[in-house]
Amino acid sequence: MLKVSLPDGSILEYSRRVRPIDVAADIGPGLAKAAMAADVNGQIVGADFMLPEDGQVSLRLLTKKDPESLEVMRHSAAHVMARAVMRLFEGVQLAFGPTVEDGFYYDFLLPQPISDADFPKIEAEMARIIQEDEPFERVEMDSEQARQLCQDLGQFLKVEHLQEGLADQRTVSFYRQGEFIDLCRGPHVPRPGMIGAFKLLSIAGAYWKGDASRQQLQRLYATAWFNKQDLKAYLTRVEEAKRRDHRVLGKRLELFLIDPMVGSGLVMWLPKGSVIRRELEGFIYDELIRRGYQPVNTPVIGNVRLYETSGHYPYYAESQFPPIEMEDGDRYLLRPMNCPHHIMIYQSKPRSYRDLPLRIAEFGTVHRFEQSGELSGMIRVRGFTQDDAHIFCTEDQVADEFRGCIEMTQLVLRTLGIDDYRVRLGFREPDSSKYVGSTETWNQAEAALQRVCDEMALPNVSVERGEAAFYGPKADFVVADCIGREWQLGTVQLDYNLPSPERFGLEYIGADNQPHRPVMIHRAPFGSLERFVGMLIEHFAGAFPLWLAPQQVRVLVVSQKFEEYGRQVERGLVEAGLRTGGDYRPEKIGAKIRDAQLELIPYMFVVGQREQQQQTVAVRDRIEGDLGAMSLDDAIERLQAEIRSKAVRK
Repeated sequence: MLKVSLPDGSILEYSRRVRPIDVAADIGPGLAKAAMAADVNGQIVGADFMLPEDGQVSLRLLTKKDPESLEVMRHSAAHVMARAVMRLFEGVQLAFGPTVEDGFYYDFLLPQPISDADFPKIEAEMARIIQEDEPFERVEMDSEQARQLCQDLGQFLKVEHLQEGLADQRTVSFYRQGEFIDLCRGPHVPRPGMIGAFKLLSIAGAYWKGDASRQQLQRLYATAWFNKQDLKAYLTRVEEAKRRDHRVLGKRLELFLIDPMVGSGLVMWLPKGSVIRRELEGFIYDELIRRGYQPVNTPVIGNVRLYETSGHYPYYAESQFPPIEMEDGDRYLLRPMNCPHHIMIYQSKPRSYRDLPLRIAEFGTVHRFEQSGELSGMIRVRGFTQDDAHIFCTEDQVADEFRGCIEMTQLVLRTLGIDDYRVRLGFREPDSSKYVGSTETWNQAEAALQRVCDEMALPNVSVERGEAAFYGPKADFVVADCIGREWQLGTVQLDYNLPSPERFGLEYIGADNQPHRPVMIHRAPFGSLERFVGMLIEHFAGAFPLWLAPQQVRVLVVSQKFEEYGRQVERGLVEAGLRTGGDYRPEKIGAKIRDAQLELIPYMFVVGQREQQQQTVAVRDRIEGDLGAMSLDDAIERLQAEIRSKAVRK
């Protein structure tokens, strides 16, 4: 006898084998028609999933109203897209077709390339398949039968995956839809007629199983939504994201450069971008000093033994640049983390409880060997600078220090007008072997972190198992920009392991004159300066607030007759500490204003005959337009007040 517990508390009993769709039919025909998938004991399964013969299960039937259904529907749309491609092209080898954020893709091995010009006919074929509405049928078979089936179908990538990736599986599942059958664990919606509005987005290159030494595949990206309105809204967001793309704006506004002659993923900050970086560093530096941090500078390279002791090597070996072999046998590593260097500073002399908390800070550059396919402008790079700091404190000081780190990250976001964020607590996965330290230590660290977050009543706190650093739990700030995209930025991490005897054996002498082990906190409000500025470029669409703008004001002369007065105004602005420039070209004033607007200059000071005679400037605001004539002193004070307040105007 099987007992099925429903969300309303009711229980249905069955003496026969049933599926979620059967339970839905027993509740009502409307629900049976609307059911797209099911949640069985917390696991998302297809509506055709066979429930156990006896015992008790918790069942939640999923319809379009449930967000989990969207991913199931998109996975089914990926199969429909693959079926359409196989109908239209010869010699198609199927790889994988997973869902991704806001959509899905499918990887194909094809003798001919797919292009954007093929999208309309693929979409039309997908529409026909959806209209045919042939059901998705789950088929299970043993591994040998599965291998033979894929062999007969000529799907050699699937044969290889069965022999390598699924070699330990005794049985596997396929999903059949008409003439199309694909190796897949599911789940899927019952029939393609449930797929709503969809659109193909782009085509890109990919490698079989992400290995650059293996076959080159074609990756077809698409999206699907339950209705046309949601699809339209998404496509509008995509277009807006393109308009804000930091790679495009960074080039147009001359903020940064990535040149293959220097190296992929290695950012060169151009003069204008360096202004933004310098202002952000200055803002954080002043706050660090106010909060009792001690700035340091350490090398970007270190002996491999240092990172072996910390555990970063070989733990991060696959994402590090190879060690540099020296003639004397020593090996050096471009540092992947700053913390081991700061630990050595702590260890450089005896420490007392009176020295704690010791707060060490550095704008430290680190290097990670990201795969070429993962690099993206300033967002995913191979060399980046962290506004890094490490706090060494007593157990009693942990809560206050952790709270201070959280507050500092909040200050950074608040100053930049970013108030839509959530806090993700990364805890260890108990069954994983990738973490160092005892279970007792981890439980202690996670409890301390959770307690501080609860006391601070942080917004939208969630716990994600398996997201911890290998040495301790962490709190990541996940920020939503002005068009709703999420970015993982600042982080605060609690660490009982690197100070342990198994690692660096850190100590301080306590009030009892006995040695004790400090606790270590890692924190970086910006995270990576490259990633943070890349996000800001997109968040502000290149129109930075006045205090960050590379050029804060531009002097525009109505004609070249007033160049001398314009340069006098420009000198006054420079002497007042404002970043300024002048446009003295023999162009019409309208063209000069338009160019300044396109370059996203916050303020323009227009000068002509009247301004020269009255010793004023006509102030034009990028946002509000013409503000009228002001004395130069009044105009400067207006700008300086806005800079002092670090105002973010929209």
